[in-house]
Formats: sequence, structure tokens, C-alpha cells
Amino acid sequence: MGQDVDRRTFSRRDRQRYRAKVQRCLDALAIMLRDHPFAHDEPMTGLEVELNLVGHDLAPSLAGADVLDAIGSSQFQSELGRWNLELNLPPRPLPGDEWGHLERHLVEELAVARAKAVDCGAQLAVIGILPTLERRHLVVDALSPDQRYATLNEQMLSARGEPIRLDIAGDDPSGKHGVAPEHLQADFDSIAPEAACTSMQLHLQVHPDSFAGYWNAAQCLAGVQLAVGANSPFLLGSRLWAETRVPLFEQSCDVRTPELRNQGVRPRVWFGERWITSILDLFSENGRYFPALMPVTEDSDPMAELEAGQVPGLDELRLHNGTIWRWNRPVYDVADGVPHVRVENRVLPAGPTVVDMVANALFFYGLLRTLVEAERPLWSMMSFEAAEENFTTAARHGLDGPLYWPGTGWIRPDELVLRKLLPQAADGLARWGVESDVTDRFLSIVEQRCVTRRTGASWQLDTVAALEDGGADRPTALHGMLTRYLEWSAANEPVHTWPVP
Repeated sequence: MGQDVDRRTFSRRDRQRYRAKVQRCLDALAIMLRDHPFAHDEPMTGLEVELNLVGHDLAPSLAGADVLDAIGSSQFQSELGRWNLELNLPPRPLPGDEWGHLERHLVEELAVARAKAVDCGAQLAVIGILPTLERRHLVVDALSPDQRYATLNEQMLSARGEPIRLDIAGDDPSGKHGVAPEHLQADFDSIAPEAACTSMQLHLQVHPDSFAGYWNAAQCLAGVQLAVGANSPFLLGSRLWAETRVPLFEQSCDVRTPELRNQGVRPRVWFGERWITSILDLFSENGRYFPALMPVTEDSDPMAELEAGQVPGLDELRLHNGTIWRWNRPVYDVADGVPHVRVENRVLPAGPTVVDMVANALFFYGLLRTLVEAERPLWSMMSFEAAEENFTTAARHGLDGPLYWPGTGWIRPDELVLRKLLPQAADGLARWGVESDVTDRFLSIVEQRCVTRRTGASWQLDTVAALEDGGADRPTALHGMLTRYLEWSAANEPVHTWPVP
């Protein structure tokens, strides 16, 4: 979806040509996976962070374009909402102190963005869902003016044929906050609710021969990632899931009518349905199951490019892949004339702090390496349905929802991390060549988050509950919570150390 799209209407023949071109790209990719050399260099990592802008009243600020101009860096880009920005850091390897340097680089970049935002009358908020959003903010006029977003909005609403419906029932299984579950239902005439979801996206370049193992391992870890990294408990004033971003994203991008859902038609925000043996499995599913949203075809012929000894861009395949939002997405790309593939992990929310996000990333990368190189793959010992259930349970309940883990059975996520996964993550990072002091610094943050049972989501919930107990109504409590959140987030103190009023 980062590709430029300069059209707003498409004919039947456009869609027919596009389907054929996607298939031709698939055929070319199949040949490349069999015969063509892919990048063999040290695996590279990448990081993207989606950001929010708020005004002095802590409501969303539509100053995104002005802030981008003020920053003047190609690393910052527009996002779907006019109150959103996206920061894309350059790829870097894992070994040594690279991710210690990345923490410092990210702190510096966000400090610049914060200063430029202030110059434009706004503040930067690094959080999964902006808790001060109201229904009046989620309108078509709040979408960024980029043509690709206007086209996406029109095509998704046209495919759905009716308003976007949000229907999210909250839950508090622990009874910790002592109040009844809340329920949000609302209809919208644009895809603006999708812009309420701000995430951190982790990339890992791998060789095609090992891609399936890394993708399967990432699917196994999705529930654990969410449980220890949840940071989105509020939406439109309602207390909902620990990571409400998950159902919000699924529903705001759902182009199916209720009848199509009842028929079992697959959603475009998708966990998947099976373990894979090749990256081609995922791209083939994309072409087989999902109609085009933006059927833009290029003049190039990937098969002809291959025959001429060139590396094809597979533009239609990549554009189609960008309109199917898997939580772990396959990526094909070309850098310096050499093709490579990546796993793009889209599970985690943005925030609460830079140090928390880096800790989440290294915990993930370390566990990936250990699981992929295990004598018996974890995914051979659990069903795909169990991995998906873990993902949904963690999104609903955070650290309070038990997960299934092979060899252990049902276990609370914090206990699983402390007893089994932290040592495995440390071992994996050692295999990547990460310096021990870097590993100790960041994995200790995940450890203390589990020891204190304090995630971004639990801190938000506890802070709002404390302010409400003190007499504040919900809007006032959310405002007070966000005021404190912005202060602590900018200070880069890990969330497990944040005080509750």
C-alpha cells in the first residue's frame, strides 16, 4: 500500500487484467524461488512505528502534513489519518550493539518529531489507540489527502456496500476493575476507524528456504507478543479489550457483508488458517481468495524480465499483498537489484516508550531464532487453531488470559515468559550475535513487565480506574490518563515503572 495509486475508478477489464497479471507474477515468483539467487547477506531487520498527533486539548490534531513538512525527513511519511505519521527506520543487522544504537536513533528521531509537532501546535502520542478519539473525529475529512487513501476508501466501501460496522464487546475476566463489561457499537461512512490503529511493525529478512519456518514461528508467538505488549484498552470512550486494536483493525477493514461472513468468506485482516511450507503458499492464497481492491497494472511482464536476465518487481503481486493485512505478512522486495523476502510482523501496538518497543522487538527476534532452530518445531506440536486462539485470548485479556503451550498446557502468559521463554529469547539473541549487555538490558524489561504484571494496557486501565474512583467521569479520566502517558512516554522510562495515581 506504499505504492503510488493515481486512479479512482476501475473497469471490469481492469480487474480481469489485474487477476491475470497477479497470476503471472506468481508464476514468475515460483520460478525465482526454484532457480534464482536471493539475498544471502546477514539477515537484516527493519522497524516502522505509526504515531498520533494531538492538540493541546489532547483531541486528535489534523496537522500531519504540516508536521511532515516541518520535519523534512524522508524517514517520516503520511499515514491514513491526518492525525497520523509513520516513521520508517533504515534496515540494520541484529548482531553486536546494533539495536542499542537503534534505541538511541529512535529516541532522537521522536524527539525531533515532538519538537516539530509543538511548533505546529500539536503533540506526539506513541500509543496503540488514541484514547481521546470520539466518533466525530472518524470521518472522511480526517483522512490524509493522498490519492491512494482516497482510492482505498472508495474501493473498500464499494466492496462492502454498506457502512463500516464496529461491534466490540469488552471483557474484564479478572474482575480487577470491578465494573461490568462495556460494549461499543457504531457505524461509519468511511474507513477512518482504521486510522485509529497505530502499530509497530517488525521486519526480518530471511532466505526463501527458511521463510516458512520463520513465518510459522511468528504465528506461534503472536499471542505471547500481544499478552506482554498490549497497549490499546480504550476506544471511543469504552473500555474494551487489552489490545482493542485487533478487533478494531479486523472490523474497520472488513469488506464482507454479514451474509458473506456467514458463508465463511475470508477476511482481509487475517491470522491465516494453516501452517505453511513455502512463502509461495501465502502469495497463492492471496490470489486465490481475495478480489482486487485497487487493480492497477503495470506495462512490465515479469516472465519476460526473467527471460531477459532481469529481476522483476512483481508490482501487481506486491500491491495486492498490501491490501491483505495478515498479522504476519510475507514481503517480496528488490534492493540494489537483488531480490529478498521478509517476514513483516504486524502484531504489536505502538508504544508505550522507545525502550519498551525495542524490548518487545528483541524478545520476538530472539524467540524466532530459537524456535526455528529447535530440534522439533513448535508448530508440529500444536494446531494452527490453538495458535489463533492464543492470539485472540491475548488480545482480549492481556496477561490475564491463559494460553496453550506445547509441553506445558494452559498457562498464564507472564508465567510462560518467566519460566520458559525469556531463557529461550536470550539464547536466540546469542545465536544472532547480539551483545550480552544489550540482551540483558532489554529482556530484563520484559521480565519486569511480567513480574509486576504491568503492561501499557494495564497501566492505562488502572490509571483510568483510579481517576474515576476519585470522582472523574470517563472523558476526564481518559484526558488525565493521556496527560500522564505523554509525559512518561517522552521520558522513555519503561512502562512497568510508571506510577498509578
